[in-house]
Amino acid sequence: MSDRREFIKKAALGSIGAGAALHGVMGAKGPVSATAQNGTKPLIISTWNHGLAANDEAWQQLKSGASALDAIVAGVGVSEADPKVRSVGYGGLPDREGKVTLDACIMDHKSDCGSVSFLQGIKHPIAVAKKVLEDTPHVMLTGSGALQFALEQGFKQENLLTAKSEHDWREWLKKSKYEPVINIENHDTISMLVLDADGNLSGGCTTSGAAWKMHGRVGDSPIIGAGLFLDNEVGAAAATGLGEAIVRTAGSAMVVELMRQGMSPAEACKEIVERIHKKHINHKDMSYLQVGFIAVNKAGEYGGYSLRSGFNYAVTDEGSGTRLEDATFKMTWEE
Repeated sequence: MSDRREFIKKAALGSIGAGAALHGVMGAKGPVSATAQNGTKPLIISTWNHGLAANDEAWQQLKSGASALDAIVAGVGVSEADPKVRSVGYGGLPDREGKVTLDACIMDHKSDCGSVSFLQGIKHPIAVAKKVLEDTPHVMLTGSGALQFALEQGFKQENLLTAKSEHDWREWLKKSKYEPVINIENHDTISMLVLDADGNLSGGCTTSGAAWKMHGRVGDSPIIGAGLFLDNEVGAAAATGLGEAIVRTAGSAMVVELMRQGMSPAEACKEIVERIHKKHINHKDMSYLQVGFIAVNKAGEYGGYSLRSGFNYAVTDEGSGTRLEDATFKMTWEE
Protein backbone atom coordinates (compact mmCIF):
# COMPACT_ATOMS: atom_id res chain seq x y z
CA MET A 1 0.00 0.00 0.00
CA SER A 2 2.84 2.41 0.86
CA ASP A 3 4.49 1.84 -2.54
CA ARG A 4 1.21 2.61 -4.28
CA ARG A 5 0.70 5.77 -2.21
CA GLU A 6 4.22 6.95 -3.07
CA PHE A 7 3.58 6.28 -6.73
CA ILE A 8 0.40 8.37 -6.65
CA LYS A 9 2.21 11.26 -5.00
CA LYS A 10 4.84 11.22 -7.73
CA ALA A 11 2.18 10.93 -10.43
CA ALA A 12 0.31 13.93 -9.08
CA LEU A 13 3.48 16.04 -8.94
CA GLY A 14 4.48 14.98 -12.41
CA SER A 15 1.16 15.71 -14.03
CA ILE A 16 2.24 19.14 -15.22
CA GLY A 17 5.61 17.83 -16.37
CA ALA A 18 6.19 15.26 -19.07
CA GLY A 19 2.49 14.61 -19.49
CA ALA A 20 1.77 18.28 -20.09
CA ALA A 21 4.31 18.37 -22.90
CA LEU A 22 2.34 15.72 -24.76
CA HIS A 23 -1.21 16.67 -23.89
CA GLY A 24 -1.13 20.39 -23.34
CA VAL A 25 -1.82 22.31 -20.18
CA MET A 26 -4.92 23.84 -18.70
CA GLY A 27 -6.03 26.86 -20.69
CA ALA A 28 -8.70 28.34 -22.89
CA LYS A 29 -8.29 25.67 -25.53
CA GLY A 30 -7.98 22.81 -23.08
CA PRO A 31 -5.67 19.79 -23.44
CA VAL A 32 -4.24 18.79 -26.79
CA SER A 33 -4.44 15.21 -28.05
CA ALA A 34 -1.27 13.43 -29.09
CA THR A 35 -0.95 11.19 -32.13
CA ALA A 36 0.55 7.71 -32.36
CA GLN A 37 4.21 8.05 -33.27
CA ASN A 38 4.03 5.85 -36.35
CA GLY A 39 1.19 7.87 -37.88
CA THR A 40 -2.00 6.20 -36.75
CA LYS A 41 -1.86 2.49 -36.05
CA PRO A 42 -1.61 0.14 -34.34
CA LEU A 43 -2.08 1.87 -31.00
CA ILE A 44 -2.92 0.62 -27.50
CA ILE A 45 -3.94 2.82 -24.59
CA SER A 46 -4.95 1.60 -21.13
CA THR A 47 -5.56 3.07 -17.69
CA TRP A 48 -3.11 3.31 -14.80
CA ASN A 49 0.43 2.08 -14.30
CA HIS A 50 -0.58 -1.57 -14.36
CA GLY A 51 -1.51 -0.86 -17.96
CA LEU A 52 2.19 -0.96 -18.81
CA ALA A 53 2.47 -4.73 -18.44
CA ALA A 54 -1.00 -5.17 -19.95
CA ASN A 55 -0.05 -3.13 -23.01
CA ASP A 56 3.17 -5.06 -23.51
CA GLU A 57 1.30 -8.36 -23.54
CA ALA A 58 -1.45 -7.05 -25.81
CA TRP A 59 1.14 -5.61 -28.20
CA GLN A 60 2.96 -8.93 -28.44
CA GLN A 61 -0.33 -10.65 -29.15
CA LEU A 62 -1.13 -8.21 -31.96
CA LYS A 63 2.34 -8.62 -33.43
CA SER A 64 1.87 -12.41 -33.35
CA GLY A 65 -1.29 -12.13 -35.42
CA ALA A 66 -3.91 -12.30 -32.66
CA SER A 67 -7.18 -10.45 -33.07
CA ALA A 68 -7.69 -7.22 -31.16
CA LEU A 69 -10.18 -8.92 -28.83
CA ASP A 70 -7.74 -11.72 -28.04
CA ALA A 71 -5.02 -9.14 -27.44
CA ILE A 72 -7.26 -7.27 -25.01
CA VAL A 73 -8.17 -10.45 -23.12
CA ALA A 74 -4.49 -11.41 -22.84
CA GLY A 75 -3.38 -7.89 -21.96
CA VAL A 76 -5.82 -6.99 -19.19
CA GLY A 77 -5.58 -10.61 -18.07
CA VAL A 78 -2.10 -9.76 -16.80
CA SER A 79 -3.67 -7.33 -14.32
CA GLU A 80 -6.47 -9.76 -13.47
CA ALA A 81 -3.94 -12.42 -12.47
CA ASP A 82 -1.61 -10.11 -10.52
CA PRO A 83 -2.40 -10.13 -6.76
CA LYS A 84 -0.47 -6.86 -6.38
CA VAL A 85 -3.13 -5.10 -8.45
CA ARG A 86 -5.67 -4.69 -5.68
CA SER A 87 -8.55 -3.42 -7.82
CA VAL A 88 -8.74 -6.09 -10.54
CA GLY A 89 -9.32 -9.84 -10.48
CA TYR A 90 -7.28 -12.08 -8.16
CA GLY A 91 -6.33 -10.18 -5.04
CA GLY A 92 -8.92 -7.48 -5.61
CA LEU A 93 -10.25 -5.83 -2.47
CA PRO A 94 -13.59 -7.35 -1.46
CA ASP A 95 -17.01 -5.95 -0.69
CA ARG A 96 -18.12 -5.31 2.89
CA GLU A 97 -19.02 -8.99 3.28
CA GLY A 98 -15.53 -10.12 2.30
CA LYS A 99 -16.54 -11.29 -1.19
CA VAL A 100 -14.47 -10.45 -4.27
CA THR A 101 -16.97 -9.63 -7.02
CA LEU A 102 -15.87 -8.85 -10.55
CA ASP A 103 -17.20 -6.85 -13.50
CA ALA A 104 -15.94 -6.78 -17.09
CA CYS A 105 -16.99 -5.95 -20.63
CA ILE A 106 -15.55 -6.10 -24.12
CA MET A 107 -16.62 -4.57 -27.45
CA ASP A 108 -15.45 -4.97 -31.04
CA HIS A 109 -15.43 -2.79 -34.15
CA LYS A 110 -18.78 -4.23 -35.28
CA SER A 111 -20.38 -3.01 -32.03
CA ASP A 112 -20.78 -6.56 -30.76
CA CYS A 113 -20.38 -6.64 -26.98
CA GLY A 114 -20.12 -9.03 -24.08
CA SER A 115 -20.33 -8.27 -20.38
CA VAL A 116 -20.41 -9.94 -16.97
CA SER A 117 -21.24 -8.34 -13.63
CA PHE A 118 -21.21 -9.45 -10.00
CA LEU A 119 -19.18 -12.52 -11.01
CA GLN A 120 -17.47 -14.45 -8.21
CA GLY A 121 -14.74 -17.06 -8.24
CA ILE A 122 -13.49 -16.60 -11.82
CA LYS A 123 -10.05 -15.03 -12.15
CA HIS A 124 -10.50 -13.72 -15.70
CA PRO A 125 -13.92 -12.09 -16.11
CA ILE A 126 -12.78 -10.39 -19.33
CA ALA A 127 -12.43 -13.82 -20.95
CA VAL A 128 -15.94 -14.72 -19.81
CA ALA A 129 -17.24 -11.45 -21.25
CA LYS A 130 -15.66 -12.36 -24.59
CA LYS A 131 -17.47 -15.71 -24.47
CA VAL A 132 -20.75 -13.88 -23.83
CA LEU A 133 -20.07 -11.84 -26.98
CA GLU A 134 -19.16 -14.88 -29.07
CA ASP A 135 -21.42 -17.64 -27.79
CA THR A 136 -24.66 -16.07 -26.57
CA PRO A 137 -27.41 -13.86 -28.04
CA HIS A 138 -27.04 -11.52 -25.04
CA VAL A 139 -24.84 -8.60 -24.03
CA MET A 140 -24.69 -9.09 -20.24
CA LEU A 141 -24.84 -11.98 -17.79
CA THR A 142 -24.76 -11.35 -14.07
CA GLY A 143 -24.27 -13.03 -10.70
CA SER A 144 -24.99 -16.74 -10.44
CA GLY A 145 -26.03 -16.86 -14.09
CA ALA A 146 -22.68 -15.47 -15.19
CA LEU A 147 -20.91 -18.00 -12.97
CA GLN A 148 -22.98 -20.87 -14.34
CA PHE A 149 -22.14 -19.81 -17.88
CA ALA A 150 -18.43 -19.52 -17.06
CA LEU A 151 -18.31 -23.00 -15.56
CA GLU A 152 -20.17 -24.44 -18.57
CA GLN A 153 -17.53 -22.81 -20.77
CA GLY A 154 -14.76 -24.58 -18.86
CA PHE A 155 -13.54 -21.79 -16.59
CA LYS A 156 -12.16 -22.85 -13.21
CA GLN A 157 -13.77 -21.57 -10.02
CA GLU A 158 -11.28 -20.55 -7.35
CA ASN A 159 -10.89 -18.39 -4.26
CA LEU A 160 -9.87 -14.89 -5.30
CA LEU A 161 -9.51 -13.43 -1.80
CA THR A 162 -5.80 -13.31 -1.02
CA ALA A 163 -4.42 -13.20 2.51
CA LYS A 164 -3.43 -9.55 2.04
CA SER A 165 -6.88 -8.50 0.86
CA GLU A 166 -8.57 -10.46 3.64
CA HIS A 167 -6.31 -8.75 6.18
CA ASP A 168 -7.21 -5.32 4.84
CA TRP A 169 -10.90 -6.20 4.87
CA ARG A 170 -10.74 -7.29 8.51
CA GLU A 171 -8.96 -4.05 9.38
CA TRP A 172 -11.70 -2.12 7.58
CA LEU A 173 -14.37 -3.99 9.54
CA LYS A 174 -13.11 -2.41 12.77
CA LYS A 175 -14.64 0.92 11.71
CA SER A 176 -16.74 -0.12 8.72
CA LYS A 177 -16.69 3.37 7.22
CA TYR A 178 -17.17 3.72 3.49
CA GLU A 179 -14.66 6.43 2.65
CA PRO A 180 -12.94 5.42 -0.60
CA VAL A 181 -9.29 6.34 -1.02
CA ILE A 182 -9.41 7.17 -4.71
CA ASN A 183 -6.34 6.56 -6.91
CA ILE A 184 -4.99 4.08 -4.35
CA GLU A 185 -7.19 1.13 -3.47
CA ASN A 186 -10.43 2.07 -5.13
CA HIS A 187 -11.60 2.40 -8.70
CA ASP A 188 -8.32 1.54 -10.42
CA THR A 189 -10.19 -0.20 -13.22
CA ILE A 190 -8.06 -1.30 -16.14
CA SER A 191 -9.65 -0.19 -19.37
CA MET A 192 -7.91 -0.85 -22.68
CA LEU A 193 -8.56 0.59 -26.15
CA VAL A 194 -6.96 -0.82 -29.30
CA LEU A 195 -6.69 0.68 -32.77
CA ASP A 196 -5.42 -2.24 -34.83
CA ALA A 197 -3.37 -2.36 -38.03
CA ASP A 198 -6.54 -2.36 -40.13
CA GLY A 199 -7.77 0.80 -38.45
CA ASN A 200 -10.49 -0.97 -36.46
CA LEU A 201 -11.30 -0.18 -32.83
CA SER A 202 -11.92 -2.53 -29.91
CA GLY A 203 -12.00 -2.09 -26.15
CA GLY A 204 -12.35 -3.83 -22.81
CA CYS A 205 -12.72 -3.10 -19.08
CA THR A 206 -12.20 -5.29 -16.03
CA THR A 207 -12.34 -4.53 -12.32
CA SER A 208 -13.11 -5.78 -8.84
CA GLY A 209 -14.92 -2.51 -8.26
CA ALA A 210 -15.00 -0.30 -5.22
CA ALA A 211 -13.55 -1.80 -2.07
CA TRP A 212 -16.01 -2.27 0.78
CA LYS A 213 -19.01 -1.75 -1.53
CA MET A 214 -22.40 -3.21 -0.64
CA HIS A 215 -22.77 -6.82 -1.68
CA GLY A 216 -24.36 -6.82 -5.12
CA ARG A 217 -23.13 -3.38 -6.17
CA VAL A 218 -22.23 -3.05 -9.85
CA GLY A 219 -20.26 -0.09 -11.17
CA ASP A 220 -19.72 1.36 -14.62
CA SER A 221 -17.14 -1.12 -15.91
CA PRO A 222 -19.50 -3.80 -17.28
CA ILE A 223 -21.97 -1.26 -18.70
CA ILE A 224 -21.59 -0.52 -22.39
CA GLY A 225 -21.93 3.24 -22.77
CA ALA A 226 -20.70 3.99 -19.25
CA GLY A 227 -17.35 2.30 -18.61
CA LEU A 228 -16.68 1.59 -22.29
CA PHE A 229 -18.05 2.63 -25.65
CA LEU A 230 -16.87 2.77 -29.24
CA ASP A 231 -18.14 3.55 -32.69
CA ASN A 232 -15.79 2.28 -35.37
CA GLU A 233 -16.60 5.25 -37.58
CA VAL A 234 -15.54 7.71 -34.88
CA GLY A 235 -13.49 6.51 -31.93
CA ALA A 236 -13.45 4.75 -28.58
CA ALA A 237 -13.50 5.83 -24.95
CA ALA A 238 -13.22 4.18 -21.56
CA ALA A 239 -13.50 5.29 -17.97
CA THR A 240 -12.07 4.81 -14.53
CA GLY A 241 -13.15 6.29 -11.23
CA LEU A 242 -16.35 6.43 -9.21
CA GLY A 243 -18.66 4.20 -11.22
CA GLU A 244 -21.87 5.77 -9.96
CA ALA A 245 -20.89 9.17 -11.39
CA ILE A 246 -19.91 7.64 -14.73
CA VAL A 247 -23.18 5.68 -14.98
CA ARG A 248 -25.23 8.79 -14.16
CA THR A 249 -23.76 10.57 -17.18
CA ALA A 250 -23.27 7.70 -19.68
CA GLY A 251 -19.69 8.91 -19.65
CA SER A 252 -17.86 6.92 -22.34
CA ALA A 253 -20.72 7.13 -24.83
CA MET A 254 -20.77 10.90 -24.40
CA VAL A 255 -17.03 11.14 -25.03
CA VAL A 256 -17.47 9.27 -28.32
CA GLU A 257 -20.40 11.47 -29.32
CA LEU A 258 -18.34 14.61 -28.74
CA MET A 259 -15.59 13.17 -30.94
CA ARG A 260 -18.28 12.57 -33.57
CA GLN A 261 -19.05 16.29 -33.37
CA GLY A 262 -15.43 17.14 -34.07
CA MET A 263 -13.70 17.32 -30.69
CA SER A 264 -10.29 15.73 -30.24
CA PRO A 265 -10.06 12.79 -27.82
CA ALA A 266 -8.54 14.92 -25.06
CA GLU A 267 -11.06 17.72 -25.55
CA ALA A 268 -13.95 15.25 -25.42
CA CYS A 269 -12.63 13.65 -22.23
CA LYS A 270 -12.25 17.08 -20.64
CA GLU A 271 -15.79 18.13 -21.57
CA ILE A 272 -17.37 15.06 -19.96
CA VAL A 273 -15.21 15.26 -16.83
CA GLU A 274 -16.32 18.87 -16.40
CA ARG A 275 -19.93 17.86 -16.98
CA ILE A 276 -19.62 15.22 -14.24
CA HIS A 277 -18.06 17.79 -11.93
CA LYS A 278 -20.86 20.27 -12.55
CA LYS A 279 -23.54 17.66 -11.86
CA HIS A 280 -21.83 16.48 -8.66
CA ILE A 281 -20.53 19.74 -7.20
CA ASN A 282 -23.01 19.57 -4.31
CA HIS A 283 -23.42 15.79 -4.30
CA LYS A 284 -22.65 13.59 -1.30
CA ASP A 285 -20.03 11.73 -3.38
CA MET A 286 -18.01 14.86 -4.14
CA SER A 287 -15.56 14.51 -1.24
CA TYR A 288 -14.08 11.36 -2.76
CA LEU A 289 -15.10 11.80 -6.40
CA GLN A 290 -12.47 10.97 -8.99
CA VAL A 291 -13.21 10.14 -12.62
CA GLY A 292 -10.92 9.83 -15.59
CA PHE A 293 -11.36 9.01 -19.27
CA ILE A 294 -9.11 7.84 -22.06
CA ALA A 295 -10.05 8.07 -25.73
CA VAL A 296 -8.70 7.42 -29.21
CA ASN A 297 -10.12 8.36 -32.60
CA LYS A 298 -9.86 6.82 -36.05
CA ALA A 299 -6.96 9.12 -36.95
CA GLY A 300 -4.85 7.66 -34.15
CA GLU A 301 -5.14 10.70 -31.91
CA TYR A 302 -5.46 9.85 -28.25
CA GLY A 303 -5.77 11.62 -24.94
CA GLY A 304 -7.04 11.52 -21.40
CA TYR A 305 -8.39 13.81 -18.72
CA SER A 306 -9.38 13.44 -15.07
CA LEU A 307 -11.23 15.40 -12.44
CA ARG A 308 -8.41 15.28 -9.92
CA SER A 309 -4.65 14.83 -10.12
CA GLY A 310 -3.03 11.42 -10.04
CA PHE A 311 -4.54 9.70 -13.08
CA ASN A 312 -2.23 8.30 -15.74
CA TYR A 313 -2.39 5.83 -18.59
CA ALA A 314 -0.14 3.55 -20.60
CA VAL A 315 0.36 4.07 -24.34
CA THR A 316 2.02 1.73 -26.85
CA ASP A 317 2.79 2.39 -30.51
CA GLU A 318 5.44 1.39 -33.03
CA GLY A 319 7.45 4.56 -32.78
CA SER A 320 7.87 5.00 -29.03
CA GLY A 321 7.07 1.61 -27.52
CA THR A 322 5.27 1.53 -24.17
CA ARG A 323 5.29 4.46 -21.78
CA LEU A 324 3.22 5.96 -18.98
CA GLU A 325 1.68 9.37 -19.60
CA ASP A 326 0.02 11.68 -17.09
CA ALA A 327 -3.45 12.99 -17.79
CA THR A 328 -4.19 16.66 -17.44
CA PHE A 329 -6.77 17.36 -14.76
CA LYS A 330 -9.23 19.91 -13.46
CA MET A 331 -8.49 19.89 -9.74
CA THR A 332 -5.87 18.88 -7.21
CA TRP A 333 -6.94 16.99 -4.10
CA GLU A 334 -6.48 20.14 -2.01
CA GLU A 335 -9.17 22.01 -3.95
